[in-house]
Amino acid sequence: MAALLGWLALTGPAWAADSAVVFMYHRFDDQRFPTANTRLDQLDAHIAELKTGGYTVWPLPRIVETLKAGRPLPDKTVGLSIDDAWSTVYRNAWPKLKAAGLPFTLFVVTDETDRGGAEYMSWEQIREMVQSGLVTIGSQGAGHPHMPLISQASVADDLARAADRFKAELGSVPKLFAWPFGEMSREAEREVRAAGYEAAFGQHSGPAWFGTDPYFLPRFALNETYGEIERFRLAARTIALPAVDVTPSDPKLTVNPPLFGFTLAQDVPGIELLACYASHEGKVLAEVLGPRVEVRMQKAIPQGRGRLNCTIPTLDGRWRWFGWQFTVN
Repeated sequence: MAALLGWLALTGPAWAADSAVVFMYHRFDDQRFPTANTRLDQLDAHIAELKTGGYTVWPLPRIVETLKAGRPLPDKTVGLSIDDAWSTVYRNAWPKLKAAGLPFTLFVVTDETDRGGAEYMSWEQIREMVQSGLVTIGSQGAGHPHMPLISQASVADDLARAADRFKAELGSVPKLFAWPFGEMSREAEREVRAAGYEAAFGQHSGPAWFGTDPYFLPRFALNETYGEIERFRLAARTIALPAVDVTPSDPKLTVNPPLFGFTLAQDVPGIELLACYASHEGKVLAEVLGPRVEVRMQKAIPQGRGRLNCTIPTLDGRWRWFGWQFTVN
């Protein structure tokens, strides 16, 4: 951490060129599941914005490699990801994304793909996407379990089963992982690292910057409610609120509500405008104590998942953003 802070002192603020926004999709044109669905008119608007709004759309592996190396990115760098390999991805989204030449990562649940049927893509369809050169494959494991709630041995077994299927069907095991349900714990992380994954993505909001934990990278989730173009454009233009030394470091809580805090890796203009919001409580107390920010919730986070978002508006109409997701057993 001292090395990171020293590097920041030498290089100056982590402006937009030091962060990237990653979006997460699930289903497309499937009105049965509005909380996981993106309408096609929304997708068309997203593609038009990305093609005309001055963005640089990079494949996720390139974004991860650049962030881990601490190298600058183009302003307004964006990455696209799609979880679960639902059949509507191939039928409704793939033709549009391919025509636009936009790269993305497809995170696959191998048991579901093996099960087949009308809901999921086939391995043949996945291979077609890979052969296009636009699509990289990531893993969500074999059975899509709640990984913080099962044993390390069970996590390791799930990852091993998925690896066997990827090798058999695609010839190699992906290097990127997405936490099922966005739920991560440090015990599960050890198994993901041991399995050879180079980075892992959650489902908490915010841009990723080079100080972000590579095994808990954020993504902005898109669906019918949060997929309108105004919100897409706002999220795509966010820059990092450069948080380090997050406590508690484990998203799986043992104390609830948590005594949550983080350190700002450099001075942030407008810090007096910082506001933090918890998914179960709304606006919560955020105290700025020098470079340290301490966030206090009054209510315990309900069993399952909880999220926290901290933001600051910038003078040029953008937002600095830091998000986190908690798991409560």
